Amino acid sequence: MANPPAPSPLSVWIGASRPRTLPAAVAPVLTASALAWRDGDFVAPAALACLAFALLIQIGTNFANDYYDFIKGADTAERVGPRRAVASGWVAPAVMKRAMLGVFALAFAVGLTLLAYGGWPLLVIGVASIMCGIAYTGGPYPLGYNGLGDVFVFVFFGLVAVGATYFVQTGVVTPEAWMIGVGVGALAANILVVNNYRDVETDARAGKRTLVVRFGRAYARGQFVAGHVLALSALVAVGFGDWHPVIVIAGAVVCVVAGWIQTKRLMRATTPGELIRLLGTTGMYLAVYALVLVVGLVWG
Repeated sequence: MANPPAPSPLSVWIGASRPRTLPAAVAPVLTASALAWRDGDFVAPAALACLAFALLIQIGTNFANDYYDFIKGADTAERVGPRRAVASGWVAPAVMKRAMLGVFALAFAVGLTLLAYGGWPLLVIGVASIMCGIAYTGGPYPLGYNGLGDVFVFVFFGLVAVGATYFVQTGVVTPEAWMIGVGVGALAANILVVNNYRDVETDARAGKRTLVVRFGRAYARGQFVAGHVLALSALVAVGFGDWHPVIVIAGAVVCVVAGWIQTKRLMRATTPGELIRLLGTTGMYLAVYALVLVVGLVWG
C-alpha cells in the first residue's frame, strides 16, 4: 500500500505549532487582562504584547519538543499520537531547530517592548520562559524527561503568565491574580496529563520519565481530578462575594460537569484516538474556563 501524500508545508507547520495547546497561552492573558479591566487598570498595548509573547513561547516550546523528541528517540514509528513534523520526515531537524530559535528570538523581541511597562523583572521572566521552553525537552536535564514538565506548565502558563500580564498593567500582583493563576495553570497542566497518559508506553521505552511513567496511570487520573478541583476552587474563591451569585453558581456548575465528563472519558479510554479527542477537549475547556472568568470579572 502506498504511503499517503505528505501534507502541504502550511499544514505541516500549523500541525507543528500544536493548535490544541494554544489555549494554554491565551487563557492566562485573557483572565489577567479581565482582572486588570475590573480594577480600572487595563492597558491594551501591554495586554496584546503579553498575548503575542505567550503564543510565541508556546509555539517555540512545541517546535523544541518536535525537534528534541526526535533527537532523543521519543518520537518513533511506534508513537500513537499525531504525527510529528521532524519524525515524519516532513521537516529536516536543522530546519526545525532554526524555526524554534527564530520563534524564541521573536518572543524575546516582543518581550523587550514590555520593559516600558514593568521594568527589569520582566526581562528576567522573559529569559527564564525562553530557557525553560528549550529545557522542557532539550539540554542536559530536560524537564519533560525528568517528571518536571507538569510543574513547568503550572508555573509558567499559570502563575507566571497571569501574574506578569496583570503586573505590566497594574504594577502589582494581587491575591486574586495568584488564585486565577492557580486555576488556569491547573487546567493547562491537565492538557499535559492527557498527552503523557496517551504516550506512556513509548515515553517509557525512550527513557522519558514523565509523572505518568514514574507513578502510573492511576496517579495520572488522580492528578487530573486534582487539577479540576483546583480550577473549581480558584473560580469560586475569586467570584465569592464579588460576582453576582448566579454567575458564581453557573461557573461552578460548568467546572463540576466538565471535570466529571472529562475524568470519566480519561478513565474509560482504551484507544489512542479517544485520548487524542480528549486532548482537544481539555484545551477547549481551558478556553471556556477562561471565558467564564472573564464574564465574571467584567460583568459579574
